[in-house]
Amino acid sequence: MRPAKNILYLLFFLLSCRMFSQTTGNRTVAVTLPIVTLMDIEPAGNITLSFTAPTEAGRSVVNPSANTTKWINYTSAIASGGVTRRITASINQIIPGVDIKIQAAAAAGSGGGTLGTPSSQITLTTAPTTIISGIGGAFTGTGTNNGHRLTITLTPNNYANLFARTNTPVVITYTITE
Repeated sequence: MRPAKNILYLLFFLLSCRMFSQTTGNRTVAVTLPIVTLMDIEPAGNITLSFTAPTEAGRSVVNPSANTTKWINYTSAIASGGVTRRITASINQIIPGVDIKIQAAAAAGSGGGTLGTPSSQITLTTAPTTIISGIGGAFTGTGTNNGHRLTITLTPNNYANLFARTNTPVVITYTITE
């Protein structure tokens, strides 16, 4: 009788496991990630760079200190297999006798992804010139201390072309493109 009872318990155990076993299922989830290309300069506002007159005859004008207050922030989501993006800079006018130079630093702050690589210092002209290249799917974080710090400098390039000026506005245009 004992073996029959053991078989009955075993049968009951197997049937109860089958009744309470787990099942699986599938569901399809649609995921959409749009192509994104956003860029801005932080903080907002203008900068002023002014040469200083020398204090002794025969000396050159004193170059203004470099401005490092501006940061480029961007967000980029590229198409699958798409090309990387770049940021260019240009100015709206050339000031005779003066070079306006720009240098983007390596990305810093709270961003992530495939952040761009800065080029070496360039002299700005009216033609767009790449200052950051190789931007893939990435974000830099927003505001100052995030993204690429910009260093903007003014230097004389030909004293024969220098003429006195007051508050001559020069617009630097930044463009993110493929």
